[in-house]
Amino acid sequence: MKTSAHIIAHTHWDREWYRPFEHHRHDFVVLMNQLLAQFEQDPSFASFHLDGQTILLADYLAVHPEKEETLKKWVQAGKLNIGPWYVLQDAFLTSAEANVRNLLYGMADARRFGEPVLIGYFPDTFGIYGQAPQLLKQAGITAAAFGRGVKPTGFNNTVSDAKAFESPYSELNWSAPDGSSVLGILFANWYSNGNEIPVNENEAKAYWTTKLADAKKYASTSHLLFMNGCDHQPVQRNLPEAIKTAQALFPHIQFIQSDFTSYIERVRTELPPTIQTITGELRNQRTDGWSTLVNTASSRIYLKQLNEKAQMLLEKQVEPLLAIEWLLGHEVDGAYVRYAWKQLMENHPHDSICGCSVDEVHEEMVVRFQKTIQLAERLAEASIDRLAEQVDTTGFGEEAIPIVCFNGSGHASETVVETDIAFEKKYFTGEAFAAMLQQLDEKPFPVFKAFDSAGNPVEATFTQMETAFGYELPDDGFRKPYYARRVNMQAHVKLPAFGYTTIYVLQGKQEANGETIAAADGRSLENEWLKVTIHDDGSYDMICKQTGTHYPNLGVYEDSGDIGNEYMYKEANGTRLTTKGHEATVEVVKNTALEARIAIIHKWELPKSADRSFVDEKRELRWHPNRQAGRSDEQVTCEMVTTLSLQKNSRRLSVNWSIDNQALDHRIRVLYPTSARCQTHLAGSVFEVAERSNTPSKEWENPSFDHHMQGYVAVGNEERGVAIAAFGLHEYEVLPESDYSIAVTLLRAVSEMGDWGDFPTAGAQCQGKQTAQWSVYPMHGDLRKSERLPNIYHAYTQPVVKQVKASRGSLPHSFEAVPIEAENMVITAIKLAEDGKAAAIRAFQPGVGEGMVQSCTGASLFRSTILEKDLGEIQSEAVRPYQIKTYLVKGVSRP
Repeated sequence: MKTSAHIIAHTHWDREWYRPFEHHRHDFVVLMNQLLAQFEQDPSFASFHLDGQTILLADYLAVHPEKEETLKKWVQAGKLNIGPWYVLQDAFLTSAEANVRNLLYGMADARRFGEPVLIGYFPDTFGIYGQAPQLLKQAGITAAAFGRGVKPTGFNNTVSDAKAFESPYSELNWSAPDGSSVLGILFANWYSNGNEIPVNENEAKAYWTTKLADAKKYASTSHLLFMNGCDHQPVQRNLPEAIKTAQALFPHIQFIQSDFTSYIERVRTELPPTIQTITGELRNQRTDGWSTLVNTASSRIYLKQLNEKAQMLLEKQVEPLLAIEWLLGHEVDGAYVRYAWKQLMENHPHDSICGCSVDEVHEEMVVRFQKTIQLAERLAEASIDRLAEQVDTTGFGEEAIPIVCFNGSGHASETVVETDIAFEKKYFTGEAFAAMLQQLDEKPFPVFKAFDSAGNPVEATFTQMETAFGYELPDDGFRKPYYARRVNMQAHVKLPAFGYTTIYVLQGKQEANGETIAAADGRSLENEWLKVTIHDDGSYDMICKQTGTHYPNLGVYEDSGDIGNEYMYKEANGTRLTTKGHEATVEVVKNTALEARIAIIHKWELPKSADRSFVDEKRELRWHPNRQAGRSDEQVTCEMVTTLSLQKNSRRLSVNWSIDNQALDHRIRVLYPTSARCQTHLAGSVFEVAERSNTPSKEWENPSFDHHMQGYVAVGNEERGVAIAAFGLHEYEVLPESDYSIAVTLLRAVSEMGDWGDFPTAGAQCQGKQTAQWSVYPMHGDLRKSERLPNIYHAYTQPVVKQVKASRGSLPHSFEAVPIEAENMVITAIKLAEDGKAAAIRAFQPGVGEGMVQSCTGASLFRSTILEKDLGEIQSEAVRPYQIKTYLVKGVSRP
């Protein structure tokens, strides 16, 4: 059969990377103008692949809005190939829902111009989650192209020979855990293997002799793929001429300026039955371990934390609130939510959220995150105000202060909520400000009590706060400033799944409760489930009172030198330091019957930086595995504060950590020994509880075996184990040789971007105050079988707690609005459907047993895809292990 060389013209366009966004956009506009001129002037230039991300169209049209119809013309003519993504985002550092929205909005935007290219395009993604084939199939996409994750790759992404490949071919079947599969196309010789094709005959002969041999080495069919482009590569305008030269030199080969749709159709006709099936995650495990780029998970952790906050606000507050409003029959506008998601996703490309760009890029990202957070907070506030107006909060008298507590999770929870309450306001009426303050400050502070809607006492604590300025913004009038007396309330409440409850605060005599969670000696915390004892060096022991299992020496910190870069960790020569045996100061900072907090303070002497030889190694662009620099003899003091918090009836120990980081070129991790002998562990991923080996493959040479996590990691066996749930922390390592410890990275401070040049990044040293949050759960058995999985998954889902004015509405004091029962499932999203005509609910089955979903409110329930395509009405259905399910609820749900 005659060999065909499919040449796909493209550019891989990182919107921001080694230069800031506007620098790259300028050059992209130049490229697009040249490309559109090429289409007009040379009909033989067949097509151009626009990197699989539709945001590039918006970037161009922001400068040339008059070109929209021209873009539509070439898309519809099949010349300009676009979609299916909105951005080429990192797969592991963005939430499951962010990955869905990326496809949802990318496909919708592409269809404004024409039809998207139906290929899951992951050219430079730093590993891919295992459920990607299932998501793609639900979107009608049956093929994926990617550059990483299967075959061993080395420096500059060249393929290296190894005794064992995960796949012998560039073509493979890629299967999700549920069995959904797509055709996988590996860029075995990278997405630039057909770049800058010569027109000159002598140069072209040498070029194609090498390139054809390289492609044939891994091809399973006669159709060879050549990607004519690379990072920020301009259009090769003489490509048709270069193809003519190649055809004349190699007449036995058919040279085609092709596109992905045509190429994949041809490949499918010749696929042999022997191609490999790869199941699950593509994470480059069969490599030497030096080019996996996994340590982008710990570069500039502050970015990951901002991203987590923005995602949580949108997914667990804004969208569920709007959905419940719609279910209750209110008119809801979803346009602002789409705007917020798109703004957030501008920070999700792999060189952006991964923290592996120059400082200017990440400075702009912080502003985008802050804008998204501000918008999400305002959307949630406006929605809870509208919802609260409909709740009947009368019945406890005019003096009662109603507090509405909304749970955006699809799972019920019991927790301690906290809010500040303004219990007496003095509006500005011309009186002197100082006199107003004095009048309020001189009043005796009242005693408060809390009740639920049935009049039962709610356990709560109240702490006096100072009088403060505030204001109201009426819907029908001018702003109303005031001074208010305030009290901070913590209350222990039971929150319904996807719904709200109302508690009422009144002034009155408060019964004393002598119980506290922290012991009198200030060295231990204890509630119904856990007992924690703190040692002199700040480490602590934990006892699970349910099983009696003892977990000693938790929370030791480890510091090592880091002479890698934003992409990869490389330990400096020299001694690792730990806080073991390093005396700490221990202080009780809060101690009530609902919550206790103990602060552990370390003043840690650390090497100031890497030694002076590191400067020369960076200037020489020495590849990080070959660096030999050590650590400086000069030391600096870094103060660390660890606050342990335990709440009433909580099964987790919460940890808040901060450091005044004065050191350079280092990494800090916290260690949790589990003593749980096991071969594998579990970690949160995109719609999956991923099972991973504790030890690397035999090809692995890197001393570090770090992994990504989304939200949590668990190491355990049937007798004992520990799960860590983290907020915006994405990197961990399991250390079998150290009592099966979980090591979670809290800080990585590096000095350069890395990759292909000398790009200093002072901002990546993360100087000054850095913070982190995580929680510790004792466990045993398979987390996928545990009823705790939804609680761990939603560990940092925050309820919306809002003081409201008493009003006589039509809604009850408390209401659970979730319209389905989802047994043995984890609910990830409750949102307004994109067409505004339904509520969409998404959940996944974690992989053990069978799930069951059924309608429970009388509303009409419909199966759907992730693109919210109606697949027919149901009353209930069984859900197989690992399946991702989306349902549309049509018709309102009234209490």
